[in-house]
Amino acid sequence: MFWTITLGISMMLFFVAHPWLKIKTFQKVVGITLFLEMFYLLGHYSLGWPFPTPIVLFQLFVVTGIGVVLGVFFSRIWPLPPFKGIERIFRTFLLVIPALGLGMGLQILLQGAQATQAIYLIFALAAWLGSDHFVRKQNSAKAVVKDYKVNKA
Repeated sequence: MFWTITLGISMMLFFVAHPWLKIKTFQKVVGITLFLEMFYLLGHYSLGWPFPTPIVLFQLFVVTGIGVVLGVFFSRIWPLPPFKGIERIFRTFLLVIPALGLGMGLQILLQGAQATQAIYLIFALAAWLGSDHFVRKQNSAKAVVKDYKVNKA
């Protein structure tokens, strides 16, 4: 519980202080968290999963927030290409595979050996959903495609 509160306070201060993390990013965190809370509530009533306690709900919020922050920073380093293609696939793999490993560490740190939620999957999903924050400009991509067609002909 100590780590949950510490990471939660750190995440909230980070969201307030950093210029890349605007209100839209925080709305994304809240939306993902509400979806996950509804998912676990429906799982409790329909499949008999353990009822999510307030600390578990706060853990979902913290993990989602940290995951979105990871996605935003990855997006700043490697912006989303404007066109669909193989680059988006490589970009997704280079984000999600390490995010699964970091999520496993968060899983152990926050819930220990008796985990009731898939924190590592939630972390990777939030990182992937947060990685569309920065998109490359379409004009520069069109210029590259145009130069390629000119040189090809």
